[in-house]
This record gives sequence, C-alpha cells and structure tokens, in this order.
Amino acid sequence: MLRNLLTIYKNSYMLTETSDIASEEVYAFGDAQANEWICIPKKEISEKELRLLKTLYKQAEYNPSVPSAADSWYHFLWLDGPVPPVHSQTSFRFIQFQVFNDDVDRKELESALKGFFSEEVMIIWESLTRGLIIEEKRLISLSEEELISMSETLESDFFVKISFFIGKLYSFSNQLSSLFKQEREFFSFALANIGQSGIFTYERVFPVYLARQMPDEFIQMMNQEVFELFSQDPEMYSTILVFLENNLNASLTAKKLYIHRNTLQYRLDKFTEKTGIGLKDFYGAFTVFLACMLFEQKRV
Repeated sequence: MLRNLLTIYKNSYMLTETSDIASEEVYAFGDAQANEWICIPKKEISEKELRLLKTLYKQAEYNPSVPSAADSWYHFLWLDGPVPPVHSQTSFRFIQFQVFNDDVDRKELESALKGFFSEEVMIIWESLTRGLIIEEKRLISLSEEELISMSETLESDFFVKISFFIGKLYSFSNQLSSLFKQEREFFSFALANIGQSGIFTYERVFPVYLARQMPDEFIQMMNQEVFELFSQDPEMYSTILVFLENNLNASLTAKKLYIHRNTLQYRLDKFTEKTGIGLKDFYGAFTVFLACMLFEQKRV
C-alpha cells in the first residue's frame, strides 16, 4: 500500500532508514516494522490528505543535522533547494539508473557501481529502484562502451537488470537543476516507450521523443511505401533499424543479426529497390530512421 503512493505523488521517494530523510520540506510516513518509508514534498499534500496519511501511517520527523553533500544535491535537484556548496568552475555529468529488481540490496549495488569508477562518485537514490550517479568533470572516466560493459557485468554477476541514462557534461550553474529534470523526463520516456535497454543517451532518445510529438498530417507525408514494406516484411524493418543504429556499419550489423554480409547487402538493396531511398548518405539514412521511429509508434 505504501508504495502505491509513489504513483499519486509525483516527486515522492522511498527510504529504508528515517535518517536518510533529506529535507524539512518533505513529510515522511511509513511502517517501522517493515522499515519502509515514503517521503512526499509538503507542497504536494493538502491538509486533508495530511490528516489521512497521519491516520494510516507512522510519521517520521526530519532530523536537522548538518546536511551531507548528497542531501544538498537532492534538495537542489528534486526540491528546487539552494545551490550545493561546490566550486563554481566545476562541471558535472549525471548518470541515471533504473533497477528492475524489487529486492535489490542498495548498499551492495552502490558498492558494485562505485567499483567500476576509478575515483569516488556520489550516488543518490530517488526511490528503492531508481537512482543517480553524479560525476565531476575531473572524475569522469567511463565511456559509453564501458558503461554498457558495466551493465552487462551487473546483470551476469549480480543478477541485477539495470538501465542507464548517460547525461551530458554541464558547467555548474543555477540552471543545472532544470537541465537534470529534462534528462530525467527523457529517461522516464525512454523506459516507457523504448524498453529496458542497457544504455540510453539524449541522442538515442530524442528522435523517438520527436516522433511521438509529430502531428498526424506530418506522419502522412512520410513515404508510405516504407511503412507498407515494414508491415509486410518485419525482418526488413529489424534489419534496417539495426543497420542505422550501428552507423551504417555492414560488418557490425551482420554480426549483431547473425547473418552473412551478403544476406545483409541483399536486404539493403531490396529496400532501396522497393522504396527508392538510398541509405548511403545522411539525408536518406535520416529519413528512413525517422520512418522506423514512426513505424514503431504505429505498432504500439
């Protein structure tokens, strides 16, 4: 029942320890025996709702001790609090993650995540299964390929299925909170509309996001022969999408599809013959990629 409140209060989050309550701007309710607590921003609760929640759950009080760096960042990013005490010339990258295991051991996962980085990073939990890794510019060490490897290792060695959203590098400013919220929105969109992929980036999510916003009259202007071909031949759709997602690299595409390069080339030639669109230049590839996004949208 307590976790169901997460769907009602947009910016609420779960805790296992009342000592982790990050701000006096939230109410915390929970079950002491189950050791689960939910924090809800005060501005999202009416007086009537507050009385009801106090009746149903035990309320925990915020302990106004000296805030940790993680507390300051949480207050800044999620609750529009004051700017954390950091050097003004520092740049940051946010790596969001979503765990698809309800029984995950947060401390064990934190230890595993930190083990992949060469220096200390900060990890903040938004809920029991979703969190944020904050890297300073001087600490950034993992490339996208290395993060993919990290995701695969966590799944194989720790039996934890996890997705990441790799944010951009930003100089520190008062707008950093707004930029994070935008990336948070993209990550939520990706999880809901693209799937449980290991790694997401702005560049991968935005074309799908754009396709979802296009009005019907624009969609009708798309080459209908492409949609008809994809509908008649789902294998062709999968082939073209993987080819485009792998930067038109035929060898890598054939390897990922477990087919011979000649088979791949036959399918690519067949696509061009049927639609009249070549895939060897940017404009043709971009048009077909957008068509793939729209076709996927129509299938949902």
